[in-house]
Amino acid sequence: MIDIYTEKIDSKDWILQNDLYFNLNTSNEEMSQKEVDLIRQIDGAKLKPDKHIETKYGIGTIHNLSSGCKTLLNIVKHSDKVVNVEECGPNVLKIIFTMDNIKIYMSRPTLFDIPDDAEIRFNDSDVVVGRKGYNAWWSKEYERREADDL
Repeated sequence: MIDIYTEKIDSKDWILQNDLYFNLNTSNEEMSQKEVDLIRQIDGAKLKPDKHIETKYGIGTIHNLSSGCKTLLNIVKHSDKVVNVEECGPNVLKIIFTMDNIKIYMSRPTLFDIPDDAEIRFNDSDVVVGRKGYNAWWSKEYERREADDL
């Protein structure tokens, strides 16, 4: 189940600024092989033992990863937190929506491939399945927002 929250809450259990959180916290943690593989898959970067990355553009530090890659790693390493995914592109969202038992924040829909069997719960309430359920929920949400002048 993927929990999506559409209203922002200021809480220690939420990661709203992914780059900052990653640079101060997640980047200091050991990366598993799964996480090293995600870095390669998303950014095409090879993580070195000294936390440097090697890309087709040259050498950098782990802080030079893309915002989408940092967001994905924040989700993987801190699945107990709600993570803002609004800066993620379709390549990262596609991976996120294959995961289970995660919590994310998004205030608007994004177009990307959602697996037909993805179970999604919005705001601890409405449960939908797959792309059709996701799109239908957002359509109703926009109707509600329009009716409420939001």
